[in-house]
Amino acid sequence: MRMLNHKLLTSMVLIAGFFLSYNTILAEDWPNYRGPNHDGFTTETNWLSNWPASGPKILWRKSIGTGFSSITVSNGRVYTMGNSGKKGDKRTDHKDTVFCFDAQSGKAIWTYSYPCPLEPKYYDGGTLSTPTVDGNAVYTISKMGDVFCFDAATGKVIWQKQVNKDLGMELPTWHFSSSPLVMNDMVIFNLGTAGLALNKKTGAVIWQNGKGKCGYATPVPFTLEGKDCLAIFGEDSLIGVQMDNGKRLWNFKWKTKYDVNAADPIISKNYIFLSSGYNRGCALIKVAGNKVTKIWQNKNMRSQINCTMLWKGYIFGFDESQLKCLLLRDGSEQWAEKSLGKGSLIMSTDGRMIIMSDKGELAIAQADSAAFKPLARAQILPESRCWTSPTLANGKIYARNAHGDMTCVDVSQSEN
Repeated sequence: MRMLNHKLLTSMVLIAGFFLSYNTILAEDWPNYRGPNHDGFTTETNWLSNWPASGPKILWRKSIGTGFSSITVSNGRVYTMGNSGKKGDKRTDHKDTVFCFDAQSGKAIWTYSYPCPLEPKYYDGGTLSTPTVDGNAVYTISKMGDVFCFDAATGKVIWQKQVNKDLGMELPTWHFSSSPLVMNDMVIFNLGTAGLALNKKTGAVIWQNGKGKCGYATPVPFTLEGKDCLAIFGEDSLIGVQMDNGKRLWNFKWKTKYDVNAADPIISKNYIFLSSGYNRGCALIKVAGNKVTKIWQNKNMRSQINCTMLWKGYIFGFDESQLKCLLLRDGSEQWAEKSLGKGSLIMSTDGRMIIMSDKGELAIAQADSAAFKPLARAQILPESRCWTSPTLANGKIYARNAHGDMTCVDVSQSEN
């Protein structure tokens, strides 16, 4: 009997360990803009999209101030940013606040505020970039160029820099919006003509490429011909940069009205898909060494704000105010869906799209080149302008609107 009990106990421990490992593998943090692989994908697949008619369970809500910063999640903590100030006062007495919440309860762990204008130029204004978590540090940047490195657990400032004043970086029309990209010992920004890299521990400059106006997209890391590189969407060009030293490798001219190149390029081996709004359109290019070849160009995808997704040879994204599917190979349109407005999306690796409409509706759809195939829809935010992409992390979907309403909903299998 004692032997039997020992074997039974051993088996139970092994089974428990298996399920713990299984859930750990299928759950994952979202520590930076566009997720752990910088491409809008999560490998987390054990989440529910078959909700009751009332929608998924809302765990908590918060008011975080005006802005478009998305939400990052790491080690049980949630980070985002918002702007607040006197009603009707558009420029003075406003401040940005960096928030850190407990992921399960929504309880505020720490906040940090500093002066920053709202700057509502043809939109709501407020914060634009997203906090980036790297180990025990959190990196943020304001639209005016205030760069901070915080202790992730306490909010203590480790270092700070004002890149606009300290380094003389020129502000673009709608101000700095690139989220920090942490690679190796660097924190990299789309600032200046073609990027800026700071030492992530001290804030010292490692390399910089000019002080001219930048684009609005975040640098995208990729490997080409054995070199670690960055694709930086500048003011009027897509620029390839060597990651370790900032050396410019190639340049593809891409002039957009008002110089708004805001959606991150999508990279597949040595092919790059880029898209911009204001009727600019999209293109597929091929890079070999320092040579860039345009494969095709059309106006089937005009990504004014949010990034597209690449899934099994097809591009899914918002062409201005409608969700579309294009064939990557030739840019041909496969279908269009108009019910979601100027929305945003991310995706899990099982092909489910997590979509936010521009009026705060959460929609789940199966990526399919034949048609738009919705699985579930629910209004999870008040009907205010919502241009910020959602976040899925550890069985929870986080979303916010420009007004500052933030919601955390439970889509975990274990809690439903």
